[in-house]
Amino acid sequence: MHYRQLGKSALQVSEIGFGCMSLAEDTAANTVLLHKAIDAGINFFDTADLYQQGMNEEMVGKALKEKRNSVIIATKVGNQWRSDGSGWDWNPRKEYILKAVEKSLQRLQTSHIDLYQLHGGTIDDPIDETIDAFEQLQQQGKIRYYGISSIRPNVIREYISRSHITSIMMQYSLLDRRPEEYMELLQQHGIGILSRGSLAKGLLAGKPPTAYLNHNEEAVGKAAAAIRLVTKTGETLSQTAARFVLSQPAVSSAVVGIRTEAQLKDIVAARDLSPLTEHEMKALTQSIPANYYDSHR
Repeated sequence: MHYRQLGKSALQVSEIGFGCMSLAEDTAANTVLLHKAIDAGINFFDTADLYQQGMNEEMVGKALKEKRNSVIIATKVGNQWRSDGSGWDWNPRKEYILKAVEKSLQRLQTSHIDLYQLHGGTIDDPIDETIDAFEQLQQQGKIRYYGISSIRPNVIREYISRSHITSIMMQYSLLDRRPEEYMELLQQHGIGILSRGSLAKGLLAGKPPTAYLNHNEEAVGKAAAAIRLVTKTGETLSQTAARFVLSQPAVSSAVVGIRTEAQLKDIVAARDLSPLTEHEMKALTQSIPANYYDSHR
């Protein structure tokens, strides 16, 4: 496994990260899978207090407790479950974040969170108050670094200029190239990108084409065909899709949802493959027009 520095932090994260949201509700099986991921070289594990109403954090915490010194745990905050369990509401207030972190620490069975991320964000949020909460937690040693999970341009600009974020988690793939607008700027500011959605819901890994974002079925089919053409014998479509993402130097880790051992073996094998060539990258990027985030400017 290769490792990349996450922004300007001291964190060296595996190029393939483990997206824990995909885990089933089987703690024993998840523990085995997470340990196999560690054995394969994955050291970055991403969860959120929102997933399974906190149960995901509990499973991850239990599984990684004995491996805590060799892994990097990231979780998220901002979505507050209603007391009746009927859903959640957005809450980026400092008071809530300071309370929520204590529950995440308890569920994760750890004294600190390596990367604490705001799970969303709007331009109407009390941004300075949110930043102040993260800064306070960092000073207290409860979190090592903080970041945001957002693709909204106006939100990203505010956090670049007003905070000390280490990372931004963004959806990025051949079918969603919106983050490319900010990659150079983020590199200049020493902010790492954690990519999610590298396989575009499986559409780049063999699933039948269907409309995705602003791309119609035909366009998605062309992108998938380009992935197939670039994929060499003995390799898989998902590996090529992940390598496309990792070809961007601004990306620190491609965080992939992993649910089975077969999926783990498949995606981890991408570590042993050569980077995509300039010719291969050109074939992929020319297969479909790059999309652009035209909202929340």
